[in-house]
Amino acid sequence: MEITSDCVVALTWTLKDTLGEVLDELDEPVEFLMGGNDLLPKIEHALMGHGVGAKLDLHLEPEDAFGDFQEELLFLEPKDLFPAEIQEGMTIEGSALPAACNPEAPRNALYTITEIYPEHVVLDGNHPLAGIALRLSLRINQIRSATEQELQAGTCGTGFFKIEVGADESDTLPPGSHLH
Repeated sequence: MEITSDCVVALTWTLKDTLGEVLDELDEPVEFLMGGNDLLPKIEHALMGHGVGAKLDLHLEPEDAFGDFQEELLFLEPKDLFPAEIQEGMTIEGSALPAACNPEAPRNALYTITEIYPEHVVLDGNHPLAGIALRLSLRINQIRSATEQELQAGTCGTGFFKIEVGADESDTLPPGSHLH
């Protein structure tokens, strides 16, 4: 069976930055729906027509992956708005931000606390891999037809570094606002 739209592929991969540092590794196959919301478009395009056992090496520029880093998604907020137990690296859904936070901060983004100062907290709404060119070496382990439920949902339940936050269409998600 060759990969077409509306099938499910089980992949393993190694994801590196352009300096060769490993960012993510899938040793056990994970299933993704083709033609749905699970994979980045450039990855889907590259997989089309390949069969089980195929190995591909892809280069993804930021615009093909998680977008460019956007300074306007950095927010300096008063530390006293947040619980005392916050730590660098924690994530907060925009919808859960304290009401007194900057109203310009999109409420459907996922924010990472990148720095904590005595009086302030830095919130970053960029995807952790925004602005980074990536190298992806992947292997196709299995291909099967998608179930009706997967087709209706548009996903197998996993995605390529993807968590969608919020469903409010009036607030557009910035490019690359997905996380695995």
